[in-house]
Amino acid sequence: MKTKICCAPLAFALALALGGCTVGPDYQRPQVATPAHYKELPGWTQATPASAAAPKGAWWTAFGDPLLDELEPQVAVSNQTVAQSYANYQAALAEVKVARSALFPTIGLSSSVSRQRSNSTSSRSGGNGPSVVNSGSIEGAVSWAPDLWGGVRRSVEENKANAQASAATLANATLSEQIALATALIELRITDANIDLLQKTVDAYRESLRVVTDQGEAGTAPPSDVISARVQLKNAQASLIALGVARAQYVHAIAVLVGKNPEELDIPHSTALPALPNVPVGVPSTLLQRRPDIAIAERQMAAQNAAIGVAVAAYYPNLSLSAADGFTQSPIAGLLNIANHVWSLGADLGVTLFEGGARHGRVAAAKAEYEAAVANYRGTVLTAFRNVEDDLAGLRILAQRAEVLDGAVQDARRATEIARNEYAAGTTDFTTVAVAQATQLSTEQAALSVHQQRLLDTVSLIGDLGGGWSADHLALASDSQAKH
Repeated sequence: MKTKICCAPLAFALALALGGCTVGPDYQRPQVATPAHYKELPGWTQATPASAAAPKGAWWTAFGDPLLDELEPQVAVSNQTVAQSYANYQAALAEVKVARSALFPTIGLSSSVSRQRSNSTSSRSGGNGPSVVNSGSIEGAVSWAPDLWGGVRRSVEENKANAQASAATLANATLSEQIALATALIELRITDANIDLLQKTVDAYRESLRVVTDQGEAGTAPPSDVISARVQLKNAQASLIALGVARAQYVHAIAVLVGKNPEELDIPHSTALPALPNVPVGVPSTLLQRRPDIAIAERQMAAQNAAIGVAVAAYYPNLSLSAADGFTQSPIAGLLNIANHVWSLGADLGVTLFEGGARHGRVAAAKAEYEAAVANYRGTVLTAFRNVEDDLAGLRILAQRAEVLDGAVQDARRATEIARNEYAAGTTDFTTVAVAQATQLSTEQAALSVHQQRLLDTVSLIGDLGGGWSADHLALASDSQAKH
């Protein structure tokens, strides 16, 4: 009997809730203008298989640097920026559970025991003195507010979209820190290459000073040549020493990026430069799936759309149901006897008739925030296209400059060799040698700088293409969370 009394109205309310509507607009991703191909890649057609072209997985292995291969996986595990984003993601998942819990009844069990002294006559003792009475109760209660208008479901939808945005934020933080690590390591390798270049230059300048000094002592070179050669050597030595500061800072930065204290990581000098990979780009439309920052903006837009439904649901009446069943007895003896059985059923229907336009204001605010999210999404997409175009333009132009500088380096080295031979033969002064040597150094440094920028632009391109990430990961994460 008890089960039938309590569950019948709940079953009716459940059927009513399941048949209820969900107010507010259903989400549809707004269209964005997507070019058929990048400006820097003429002739690229939409039919080209884009998925095969995207960087995948451990994208950093394309640079062929063993240390990069060793350190990059540590970013996702030990980097503190990534750890913070992961904690925020876990909090967002918890909020989804909190929102979803409003779809289900609240079930509680309560009991109480009291002991009371009374000055009234005790019928049991037969006397007129005070009496002590023990009383108790035990009661189970169920309460539920059916989601008649879908406000709770919209709230779950909003929190789920926010959690997916948080997952994309985690992916974006991980990618950003991985790109920062690759950048710092490239800077370190280029610094080592500059150290090698300056060390060779110092050795060459030292040899020039020796030759000039010998000629000065023999009276065939003026003292000014000796002074010029010594100044040139000292300046090169000073530049070589200065590179030590930059190198130490890059090592410290790498340590922090992998979650270590600077003193815990020591990176020995290396003469090998990372390889310059060729990165397939694909078509612009793939960026909508491949960039986590675009996914963040898109999921935030979906969350704001659901928030409109939450605000609209406030216009409609609220229904809450309650039921209680239990026993109460004073005195407590025989508490669970059927004669002490008590139960109650209740329903509460409430509607707000007037609140000065507050609900209208909340709906208007939710719609405006959605429009702002749409603008942010479209702006993020445009910025993504610009990033890739910048990278492609940089790589194309730098490749042309590198080709020219390679020839200039060869000519500068040959000019230095000729100047030294002519000075040794006494047919030119040391100023010609000094100028040739300085030109060679600046040209070789320029060529090294261009190679550095090509490596950095390649890393930037990989990052701007999403680093192998895909928005499909958000759906997988959502499905995994739904199973728990």
